[in-house]
Amino acid sequence: MVSGAQGEAIRIRNWDLTGQGEPVADNILVEEFIAGDDAAFTQLVTRYKDPITNYLNMMVGNYDVATDLAQETFLRVYQNIGRYSNLYQFSTWIYRIATNLAIDEMRYRKRRGQVFYRNIWGNRTKDAGEEQEFVLRDTGRSPSDEVLRKESGQILGEAIRSLPPKYRTAFIMKEVQELQYDEIAKILKTSPGTIKSRLHRARELLQRKLEHYV
Repeated sequence: MVSGAQGEAIRIRNWDLTGQGEPVADNILVEEFIAGDDAAFTQLVTRYKDPITNYLNMMVGNYDVATDLAQETFLRVYQNIGRYSNLYQFSTWIYRIATNLAIDEMRYRKRRGQVFYRNIWGNRTKDAGEEQEFVLRDTGRSPSDEVLRKESGQILGEAIRSLPPKYRTAFIMKEVQELQYDEIAKILKTSPGTIKSRLHRARELLQRKLEHYV
């Protein structure tokens, strides 16, 4: 594998990587990468760069910061691939790295006393027999309504980011990234039951934040 200035060599920041051919299992690409094939790492970056960047953007609420954190995530994967165990999914490992970086970033911001959150709005619905969840108000019949719809989406995102980290992380992984309970539990090193409990609590907190906007 390439040594030395790895960040320059792999040029993650450019995101100019493309994958071709039939999909190859993550763990096979990891094995090829460990064996010395940097092209396998390129395929892993291509596969995960958008989901990881979007996840981090949802966590920290700043796309530029999310891009930097995504770059750091892949650099850490590159540098620490020897520590990866194929007893669990590669996606579990990379999301764990990204999550830890996002939490560190949020803690840093909190220590600096930055203010992230503004007023929030949204709309919620409840189907029979289902837990209460949230949907954006769909009133996009005019340009002004479309602006309001976009703003409501932005503010709902800020409401999610205002959740305590353990609830925010579980909520984003399940409701935004659509990961399974078992995989979220592995990423966060807890049980599926705990994840379900955190999701329930996250929804309760969001309901309180958005209630007076309904």
